[in-house]
Amino acid sequence: MTISRFVVLRARGTVALVLMAIGTVAACSTVQPTPSPQPTPSAATTATPTITPEPTSSPTPAPTPRFTNEPDEELAGLIPDSVAGVPVVVAAFEDFGLTPGDVGLAYGDIGNRFESLALAYVELPRTTLYAVRVSGEPVDTADLRPHLATAGRYVGIAGLDADPWETVTVGNNLVWMRPEDNATVAGTHVYTWSAGEFIFLLIGVDETINRALVAALPGQPAPTPRPTPSPAASAPASVAPSPSDLAGVP
Repeated sequence: MTISRFVVLRARGTVALVLMAIGTVAACSTVQPTPSPQPTPSAATTATPTITPEPTSSPTPAPTPRFTNEPDEELAGLIPDSVAGVPVVVAAFEDFGLTPGDVGLAYGDIGNRFESLALAYVELPRTTLYAVRVSGEPVDTADLRPHLATAGRYVGIAGLDADPWETVTVGNNLVWMRPEDNATVAGTHVYTWSAGEFIFLLIGVDETINRALVAALPGQPAPTPRPTPSPAASAPASVAPSPSDLAGVP
């Protein structure tokens, strides 16, 4: 059987077409390579590092005036029942409307720390005592110096004399005292002093009663004065010359 030349040619043409197609595909794959997929960055590499803020200490709140008065039997117990032969009345805590904050307004920042208030009085001669307990650091009598004018105004004395207060010693207590002047009723004296955790404010018209009550209450002792050395004790003693020192002296 004879195979047609046309069939052979067609077979040869088909092979050629197949080879051309393969070559075309290979060329395309060589010229335009398919890009390989890029790895997706993980959350660990893209997350922003967390910065921990440094701890900051919050400021301690400042004390504020206290306008409620809790009973303080220890404070009331400091006040004597009588002085100089006259009774001292200690008012019951529920019998007066004043609070530590009311008196504290006269003592500035120190008054903001007033915790409780005791009130006492002598009917005749007229005398009034305010005793307060202070929280926090103890208070020295010297610390009351900036508040003397307002303390005087609290008990009703504005004062014509701008600076009448002076430090005096009553009993063993170092106190601030405002003497009688043109701004006060005759005989009126005002005292204020500290005993560390207690502060006292007293006004009265009789100095015998005033001083007896101040001396009966706690206070800050007056500083003991240092003895002044006498000139004779401080001068060096003279030494008589020995005979050897005088040898050769005409």
